[in-house]
Amino acid sequence: MDPVTHTMVGVAIAEAGLKRRTALGTATLVIGANLPDVDVLSLFWGPETGLWFRRGATHGVLALVVLPFVLTLGMWGWSWARRSKYSGSTDVRLGQVLLLAFLAVMTHPLLDFLNVYGMRWLMPFRETWYYADTLFIVDPWVWVMLAAGVFLARKNARANRMAVWPRPARVALSAMTVYIALMAASNVAARSIVSRAAVAQELVPVRLMVAPVAVNPFRRSVVVQDDTRYHFGTMRWLARPMVEFADLTYESRPSHPAAGAALRGPRPRRFLSWARFPYFQVEAYADHYLVRIADARYTLDPERSWAATEVVVGRAPSNP
Repeated sequence: MDPVTHTMVGVAIAEAGLKRRTALGTATLVIGANLPDVDVLSLFWGPETGLWFRRGATHGVLALVVLPFVLTLGMWGWSWARRSKYSGSTDVRLGQVLLLAFLAVMTHPLLDFLNVYGMRWLMPFRETWYYADTLFIVDPWVWVMLAAGVFLARKNARANRMAVWPRPARVALSAMTVYIALMAASNVAARSIVSRAAVAQELVPVRLMVAPVAVNPFRRSVVVQDDTRYHFGTMRWLARPMVEFADLTYESRPSHPAAGAALRGPRPRRFLSWARFPYFQVEAYADHYLVRIADARYTLDPERSWAATEVVVGRAPSNP
């Protein structure tokens, strides 16, 4: 999910009452909720390297054990540097900081798992991607629920001159959980509906994706892969027919020799280690081929998308 969602989850958990457990409780929860995204620094080494590294080493099972201790050590160092501020009843309790750090860090991959980008839970031991296809990466309804809960919690706490007024934040977190559960259940049902619609179109689905879209929880984008091609469509819960397929299709396997040659380099291999529905477009020039590799879950236009890469493949000169 986006950084705003991760941050608001950390703040909502704090306002739900957990920030009372220790000094720096809110800071621990907010930083921990975002900490696995330290891997965003890999983008400085190029987009393909960033895609290859993201949601891996800092999001997998090993990181979920190590990062809370790293965060706790950092919070202890910060409290020691400012020890004159944290004393008496507001001491930083390292056991409680560690507990909050584990909780906050765990919320991050759980939320990331919900969108079509996916998660590599078993890193660094296995690079297998897992996808829940439940929420769009930026879900405004989650923002509204969490923002309302945090706002009302802080407003009531100030009005009653209390350190925390947890009920609004707890209601917001519960509402978000129910919303996610409903979206997950609807995705399971939608996959079954799309599969039957594909068979009715005389397709034989090998893989399919029914992905949430921005804002509208009653609409999904569809990718169906058969033996040779990707087929694209839209599903609408409130329309009849619910599933409509477009005429556009792409080859799911590279058939042009230049596409095969493009796969020899490290950049395309790293891109393909991330891509879920990769396809290839080849443009021929006098002395080379331009091979575009893109991921159909994000774009059907590789020239104008971040979810694509380009490789130049040399072309043997034609005989006079």
